[in-house]
Amino acid sequence: MTPARLFSARLRTVFEDVGHWALSTRAGLKPSRRLPQQASPRLLSAGRADHAKRQELPGKKPLSEKKLKRYFVDCRRVLVCGGNGGAGASCFHSEPRKEFGGPDGGDGGNGGHVILRVDQHVKSLSSVLSRYQGFSGEDGGSKNCFGRSGAVLYVQVPVGTLVKEGGRVVADLSRVGDEYIAALGGAGGKGNRFFLANDNRAPVTCTPGQPGQQRVLHLELKTVAHAGMVGFPNAGKSSLLRAISNARPAVASYPFTTLKPHVGIVHYEGHQQIAVADIPGIIRGAHRNRGLGSAFLRHIERCRFLLFVVDLSQPEPWTQVDDLKYELEMYEEGLSERPHAIIANKIDLPEARANLSQLRDHLGREVIALSALTGENLEQLLLHLKVLHDAYVEAELGKGRQPLRW
Repeated sequence: MTPARLFSARLRTVFEDVGHWALSTRAGLKPSRRLPQQASPRLLSAGRADHAKRQELPGKKPLSEKKLKRYFVDCRRVLVCGGNGGAGASCFHSEPRKEFGGPDGGDGGNGGHVILRVDQHVKSLSSVLSRYQGFSGEDGGSKNCFGRSGAVLYVQVPVGTLVKEGGRVVADLSRVGDEYIAALGGAGGKGNRFFLANDNRAPVTCTPGQPGQQRVLHLELKTVAHAGMVGFPNAGKSSLLRAISNARPAVASYPFTTLKPHVGIVHYEGHQQIAVADIPGIIRGAHRNRGLGSAFLRHIERCRFLLFVVDLSQPEPWTQVDDLKYELEMYEEGLSERPHAIIANKIDLPEARANLSQLRDHLGREVIALSALTGENLEQLLLHLKVLHDAYVEAELGKGRQPLRW
């Protein structure tokens, strides 16, 4: 047993050593380096955090899903692979006092399909990956247990996605909820129970699962909207879309501000909605891939009617309409003959009012003169837009087809 006096002496020695070490350490520090008594915990914790930051390995941080969706992508090459089927099992039933139980190997599960599904909340192909692998099925087991089939892998795509394979269109996903089986899953293998026959009472044969289907698909997005605004750069299409809907495309005083199509929804009474697409600016020679080229001309194909936006402040504004119709007709025959309206923008400028009468005389038809900046005469555009939409709905119902709904 240790005497209490000896134990207290040892403790006194330990505390004295600690005190000498603290004094020697404090004496070795310079006055400028001494830490305040209250600030020491905070400074020490901050130094520890800085040290932890230095320990992090440098590397490129992966982009988040939110940042990926900022970029507009309307073409994507995708390799889709269906899930592999599970292998069949080869085994025999084993039970006390039952020596010859027979084969009981179960079949493998089927591989999962890869299905493209239209989602109205997806606006671009930027979230679509370059490769998809379906889920494989599980292997079969004893006691005639079948393997579980692989789950279906759904790939969300925007409305208006064309699926091409080898230059041939295999699917047109133009409505919400449309699905297309991009790759089939492989069939599961057969267990030895499947090969049981009168002349073969103890089969040991089992088959492996089949590999899933592999396909290289090209996805192409064509914006689906009721109306498409077509015009030259800086004609005021984005400003007009901001004025009649809740869409917020970029607006600036330099050309080609809009680099991707924007779709805005115009609301009317009775919960009626009309989708209006802002197509990036078209220049002369766009059908020969000048400017933004034909990359965005295809977004006009699905628009049911068109709105030609003309900059009324430019000299001879009627030539803009002729050039726009020529570019559309050279890209696709009959595209310029769709129902349309002529919108003369920037009527708030003094030189624009002088060109309005000349524009009407050269075109020989009604022209809607307005100002997207001040909101002047926007009511006439909204009324005419509803007239075009009602005519489109009546024509579709007359053909026995359902009109596009948003």
